[in-house]
Amino acid sequence: MLTNSQQTKVLSNTQTKLLQDLLEQLAGMKGVRHAIMAVESRDGSFSWSGAKGIAKPDGIPIDIDTPFWIASVTKLYIATSVLKLHETDMISIDDFVIDYLPEHQLKGVHVINGVDYYDQLTIRHLLSHSSGIPDYLEIKAKGEQTLIDKVLKGSDMSWSIEDTLQIVRKVNAPLFPPQTLSNMKYRIRYSDTNFQMLIAIIETVTKKSIEDAFKDMLFQPLNLINTFHPGSKPPEEVGPVATVWVQDTPFDNKPQAMRSFGDLNSTIKDLIIFMRALLNGKVFEKPETLNLMLAGWQTFGLTLSPLAPGWPIQYGLGMMRFKMPRLFTPFHPMPELIGHTGAVGSWLFYCPRLDLITAGTVSQVTAAAAPFKIIPKLLRILEDT
Repeated sequence: MLTNSQQTKVLSNTQTKLLQDLLEQLAGMKGVRHAIMAVESRDGSFSWSGAKGIAKPDGIPIDIDTPFWIASVTKLYIATSVLKLHETDMISIDDFVIDYLPEHQLKGVHVINGVDYYDQLTIRHLLSHSSGIPDYLEIKAKGEQTLIDKVLKGSDMSWSIEDTLQIVRKVNAPLFPPQTLSNMKYRIRYSDTNFQMLIAIIETVTKKSIEDAFKDMLFQPLNLINTFHPGSKPPEEVGPVATVWVQDTPFDNKPQAMRSFGDLNSTIKDLIIFMRALLNGKVFEKPETLNLMLAGWQTFGLTLSPLAPGWPIQYGLGMMRFKMPRLFTPFHPMPELIGHTGAVGSWLFYCPRLDLITAGTVSQVTAAAAPFKIIPKLLRILEDT
């Protein structure tokens, strides 16, 4: 779908066909019931979007306005909210977590060789995944299931930040001590626990639920009318949220779990509005605040986790950077991307070299890597635009 503007860039017929073919390829991945994909120039001079497949198990077709669960793309919104509090001096990202969360929740969550590091954790550690706290969704005590397995294989359930930290405390499997962030290089390991703690800090500082805090700081100022938390009242004009799939099983029947994850529903239009506003200085009051997200990139190690990103993905403060090493693309280097992905094959990225924003999803847990397979092809199609 093309959008006219004062300086409209027109895709060639070949490019349009290639984009449509790419959408078909995305929708045809194993286990995928639907695909939504969009790409726009940052200045709005052109846009293309498409959708294919069914939104719900009953056969309702998907379209480009269908809201979907964005999963960990939400970390961009959480980090942005934390940094808005930072730039208005409501917090400092170098504050200790113990300044905002109760000691009884934190004690015992990070014990290595008898040393409890709970009082050395900072907000910056959480934002950068350098805390060494394991992912509460993936760890388990001996003879028990992980929380994610309980949710996927059992009945619906909910949990709080206290429950989250109790899991971490009980299993006692820290990854490494909180890192010294003044070093040029330090260890990072992706952990949803970090961002659950950040949600709790936002709620503590604003004295509001995360739903209301997001509305005040992001949704209303940016006119994100189709972005909302599962379980909260959706906008009247929004249609049914696309089903998330776990292999062949729909995940529609677990609203408590969906709410407890803390992740958002949104549309490709709203996602692109958010990224454009972030890049164009419409979110933060000071340019240096955005620079905090984009500095100090560290590279994840190799991982066997189906949920956690690994090498060669890098992380700043709530922001991913993805660029294939030159070794793998010697003749056609891939432009770098900054943004975030989610565990259901959702994504929101900006390509600085091409000045393009892209968003999409396949809503399938087993296709979490879909963005990294599709976006390089998308960029190659558009490099001559």
